Amino acid sequence: MISTKKQLPLGRLYLREVEGYVPGAQPCADAIKLNTNENPFPPSPKVMAALAGIPPRALQRYPDPLANEFRETVARLHRLDRDQVIATNGGDELLRLALTTFVDPGQSVGVVTPSYGVYSVMSAIHQAHLSCVPLTAEWGLAPDTAVRWNSDGAPLALITNPHAPSGALFSLATIDRLAAEFQGVLLIDEAYIDFVDPDLKHDATPLIAKHSNVVLLRTLSKGYGLAGLRLAYGLGQTCLIRPMLTKTKDSYNVDGVAQALGKAAILDQQYASASWKHVRQERIRLTRGLEDLRFQVAPTQTNFILTSPISDVCLDAVSLYQELQKHGIYVRWFDDDRLEGSLRISIGNIDENNALLSCIGKLIAS
Repeated sequence: MISTKKQLPLGRLYLREVEGYVPGAQPCADAIKLNTNENPFPPSPKVMAALAGIPPRALQRYPDPLANEFRETVARLHRLDRDQVIATNGGDELLRLALTTFVDPGQSVGVVTPSYGVYSVMSAIHQAHLSCVPLTAEWGLAPDTAVRWNSDGAPLALITNPHAPSGALFSLATIDRLAAEFQGVLLIDEAYIDFVDPDLKHDATPLIAKHSNVVLLRTLSKGYGLAGLRLAYGLGQTCLIRPMLTKTKDSYNVDGVAQALGKAAILDQQYASASWKHVRQERIRLTRGLEDLRFQVAPTQTNFILTSPISDVCLDAVSLYQELQKHGIYVRWFDDDRLEGSLRISIGNIDENNALLSCIGKLIAS
């Protein structure tokens, strides 16, 4: 029998117009993967020992819903109280929690452009409008950024520092002023903060005590080599953390294995710091190598570089991106007006970076 039941549209109607986030390609294991800003080093041996020591009961029972031991470890690292820390299933969950907690559908979310694509996708899903302020030609914050966000009534703004995809670092004075001028919650996504030159003494955690509207996002994906674990955390005054911790997060949002391994990673600062130092050293070497090949490289304080071939190089960015992929080297190209002439390249290990430079040199020569 043919059903005569009227078929209603499946899914929320406005989602038909939303374009989802497109992550970097996940090539085979033999490829040189420099397109998703992962740490070139594996996790700490102490993390692997903690993984080997996970008892069956840890999988049999629900985990601590508040991840208290992990939060205590993070709080000690940053000299904060545990109530000022929330553990999340990757940095993206903290972004979603901030939207759910601080933004009503129909309100605006402040961003700078270009920026991390997930910001716009999550805002669209939440039915929040974007209040976009373009960065300056030198990848700096426009002086009227907070004014424009306030004018649009944005209760939340999302900003990456160091910035992605440029790698630029906004100074503490700039972020301090932005927090003071902005009337909503300022979430500073510090996914790449571990790779900042320590000589700059850049530490935004004092802004938490100074401003009641600042939330810092930290992740273990980049600096601790745990992208596959999906573990991050947020820092802020208790009045901002508590509603996310007790009302809007999932009941068991961080699994027990992630909590144990995250604690082990945080406690092994010596190992993590060594990997950050390697990245900084290779960042300098890779920059010089690309400049020798007649590429422009934007100043960066991250574990990636944004680079573009100068006019007399025979290959443009998208052609070079395609040719590198044919040779098993994956970098990132963005189909964006301001970025289409550039490639974003993650800092790999010495062998990976050598292979990249060698391949680019041969492609140019041929």
